[in-house]
Amino acid sequence: MIRLSLANLLGAVVLVAFLMASILYGTTRIPLSDIIEAVALGSGFVEGEMSPVHRIVVDLRLPRALFAAMIGAGLGIVGVVLQTTTRNDLADPFLFGLSSGAAAGAVFVITVTGDILGIWTLPLAAFCGGLVASGIVLALVHGLRTSSPEKLILAGLAVSFLFAAITNYLIFAGDSRAAHSVIFWMLGGLGLARWETLPLVFFGLALIFFYSVYCSRWMDALLTGDLTASTLGVPVQRLRFSMFFVAALATSTFVSVAGVIGFVGLMVPHLARGLAGSLHRQLLPTAAIVGAVLLTVSDMLCRLILAPQELPVGIVTTSVGSIFVFMLLFKTRKMQR
Repeated sequence: MIRLSLANLLGAVVLVAFLMASILYGTTRIPLSDIIEAVALGSGFVEGEMSPVHRIVVDLRLPRALFAAMIGAGLGIVGVVLQTTTRNDLADPFLFGLSSGAAAGAVFVITVTGDILGIWTLPLAAFCGGLVASGIVLALVHGLRTSSPEKLILAGLAVSFLFAAITNYLIFAGDSRAAHSVIFWMLGGLGLARWETLPLVFFGLALIFFYSVYCSRWMDALLTGDLTASTLGVPVQRLRFSMFFVAALATSTFVSVAGVIGFVGLMVPHLARGLAGSLHRQLLPTAAIVGAVLLTVSDMLCRLILAPQELPVGIVTTSVGSIFVFMLLFKTRKMQR
């Protein structure tokens, strides 16, 4: 326990360091003194007029760094929840159609309706799309009168393919001038990071974290199998439905402001288990820290690799994720020998 606490403390320090580096480095490097001055001016501790550099720090880079940390932490916890409740080590939000539904909602706004509600149009449409997708999955599983992990995964795959087809149709039939925005959004990006939408991301992170901690002992019991968990008094079917719904709700908030960021929810649980083990009271905070560091570093790299152009952050996470899956497959093969 002491070793894990020290590891989490070290991880928090590393996260703060990368957050600071994310604010310092971008298309142009901003001196640390200007960052401190901008934060002091923005928080009201110091009176004075903010320069354009200060505006870049306060209005763009600082909220973007916070978004990266919170969304990475949230996706990491969602990955833990989904992998535990389905007993599938490759489960993540994209396997269950959650991200596909959110993407369809956002693409509908970009290609058809436009920003009819201002800056909230895209997040609201993506959020509703994610909820619709999760509702269809839950309705399918409920109609089958089962909560088995296999049926949940198959239902998620079916819904994912359905909404992917809808998204592709909207791209093909919509305004071709919006194609670049659609592609960038579908590959993930933190360009929509604004102070106005920060409470939405915080809500998603707080919801999935506190609910999963509350259910952590039941989730520990699920690791032993449904039958054993039932004998221990765990309402397996109700727990699986509720955890999936909360994971869907949280994922919808993240995708609604950052687009589709792949592989974070798949990689982070495996990395966190190597540090904290499988018990969820220790695993969940570690997964949050690992996810926050991973997405913060990925966002920083996507701004530096082709500077002054910006890569979609999903390209970085998908590249790292594909290598991770290869390593996971080879590790599994060695264990089977």
